[in-house]
Amino acid sequence: MNGSTILFGLVFYPIIGALVSYLIGRYHKKARDYFADFITVSELICFLVLFYQVAKGTVIADFNWENFCGRGIHFSLDGFRVLYGSIAAFMWAMTTIFSKEYFTHYRNRNRYYLFNLLTLGATVGVFLSADLYTTFIFFEMMSFTSYVWVAQDERKESLRAAETYLAVAVIGGLVMLMGIFLLYDAIGTLEMSKLLTACAAYENKARLYVAGICMLFGFGAKAGAFPLHIWLPKAHPVAPAPASALLSGILTKSGVFGILVISCNIFLYDKTWGYLILALGVCTMFGGALLAVFSIDLKRTLACSSMSQIGFILIGIGMQCLLGAENALAVRGSLLHMVNHSLIKLVLFMIAGVVYMNLHKLDLNSIRGFGRRKPLLNFAFLMGALGIGGIPLWNGYVSKTLIHESIVEYILELNGAHMVNMIPLLKAAEWIFLISGGLTIAYMMKLYIAIFIEKNNSKEEQQRFEGMNQKYMNSQSAFAIAFSAILLPVMGFFSKFTMNRLADLGQGFMQLEESGKAVNYFSLANLKGGMISILIGVMVYVFIIRICLIKKNEEGQLIYINAWPKWLDLEELIYRPVLLKIVPFIAGVFSRICDSLVDWLVIFLRKTIYRDRKIPCELPEGNIFTHITGTILNFIYSLFHKGEKKTGNNSYVHIAAVKREEIQENAMIIQRSMSFGLIMFCFGLCLTLIYLLYLK
Repeated sequence: MNGSTILFGLVFYPIIGALVSYLIGRYHKKARDYFADFITVSELICFLVLFYQVAKGTVIADFNWENFCGRGIHFSLDGFRVLYGSIAAFMWAMTTIFSKEYFTHYRNRNRYYLFNLLTLGATVGVFLSADLYTTFIFFEMMSFTSYVWVAQDERKESLRAAETYLAVAVIGGLVMLMGIFLLYDAIGTLEMSKLLTACAAYENKARLYVAGICMLFGFGAKAGAFPLHIWLPKAHPVAPAPASALLSGILTKSGVFGILVISCNIFLYDKTWGYLILALGVCTMFGGALLAVFSIDLKRTLACSSMSQIGFILIGIGMQCLLGAENALAVRGSLLHMVNHSLIKLVLFMIAGVVYMNLHKLDLNSIRGFGRRKPLLNFAFLMGALGIGGIPLWNGYVSKTLIHESIVEYILELNGAHMVNMIPLLKAAEWIFLISGGLTIAYMMKLYIAIFIEKNNSKEEQQRFEGMNQKYMNSQSAFAIAFSAILLPVMGFFSKFTMNRLADLGQGFMQLEESGKAVNYFSLANLKGGMISILIGVMVYVFIIRICLIKKNEEGQLIYINAWPKWLDLEELIYRPVLLKIVPFIAGVFSRICDSLVDWLVIFLRKTIYRDRKIPCELPEGNIFTHITGTILNFIYSLFHKGEKKTGNNSYVHIAAVKREEIQENAMIIQRSMSFGLIMFCFGLCLTLIYLLYLK
């Protein structure tokens, strides 16, 4: 099998498998579940084989279907694409294995598996896409198929969250398409491999910025970047946990993928673009961490955490543009944090799924103490918490250190170039980075202590929790969680063997060929940033969460409170009022004005250029010809009959009008008859024969 066929199969194999699984599920549920496992595991195996070949330097041919959807679709495989395709396939395999137990008591499971596999094919299509048109096709397909995940429960809150998710996805997709049109009109290509050269030669940079911002809007909406993050905190708590893991861990990365394409091909080393992405990253990072600290819903906290971690990645992308050709730290840091966040959220959301499928609750006060005496669940959650918190020797520490050091490196560069006016802004960004890292540690401490250390306020509930030690998940779910969790410390402990090689494999996609100097992750200078974040995190937990966000209820029991003001919900404060009230009102007023202007214009034209003829009255019957003919005949009749006039039905005007109507009616009957059609056909055939025989 050649390379192009493999690329086609990687995308469409899960899509075909989705349809087959749906048909199987209509007759045998268990067979459907195992068939879905087979599809995702076999997809993973294919990607791992390709991963090995690409790592060894084997060249894989592109796939180009030229006539598909008018402009064709184009896939290619490089280090970054095979890396993220493998991560996507791994996450789908683990969540599909976990889904069998999670969905035991769910309705519409057949629908879930159908759209789950469809979304896998669409997501792989995004990551393998070699031009922006192909990216857009599969990006939009992914948005619509994943909508079903959010609406799966069909509860009121689920449908409302799905409505928000779809609205953001559709609006973002339309704006992104506008940017793609503008880009193609400007440079004449959408091929990612040609964008860098074409954009460098294009002189109208303002037009490129407009196109880039439009595409950034669409990709940023999917990534969950501020201020288009509103779907994240709403969709995750209502979506099934396996779907939440994929929404957070991999679908957001499809948006980051698009931002990388723009930043590393259209605006490579562009400082204006770099500052824009940096600003978005800082707002997204800090905003998500702040929301997570205040949240008391397990999955909502993890969702806000995802928003924050996307901010870390965006900061890395912004630093790539600002540092220019010496951007190895930023390139490798942003790439590795993408990978780390995907794997960490896979573990954490599956654990949240275990909690929900046992308790059907996510509020910290209700699930408090559930994890006590559950060593496997405790270990897995702790691995995820330490990883996302950036604790040394875990995978998240490596990527966060690289991004932080890229900020420090740029500050030194500005100082050396005597551009001191920008240094305070970068210093502020660095401290917000460290504080956000501390907030990450604080909210993960809150979750871990609440679930695994504290006891439930109800002694009966706590006894029930501790009595289900051997029954809270089956062996397949345990395998999916444990195997995913063990990767996190392994990647951190053996960072030079794992993390460095992954960075080497994927950095070419971001135009970095050489990794630069080796980084000693555990030097005192690099440990300093991590230690500052840890100290901030402990202080926030002790002095803010324990004192301000935990209160006594009427019975004197300590409970977690959500102190975040409800009026600060951006969706309810701005988006829904603007989109559902203000915009329709303004559009309605504008439409009414336009409608009135058209009416006034018509009246003006009727009174001037197209004014009506001044006739005494319209003819009651007939037309002008019958009226004139009848009038003449009436005059002749009056001459020969001594002035006698014909009136009413005896008038020649009436008689002529009646004859006209009879002739029109007979002609219509003839024209509608088959005989007339045959006569006209014969007449046309005769004319054709005459032309062919005598005139040609």
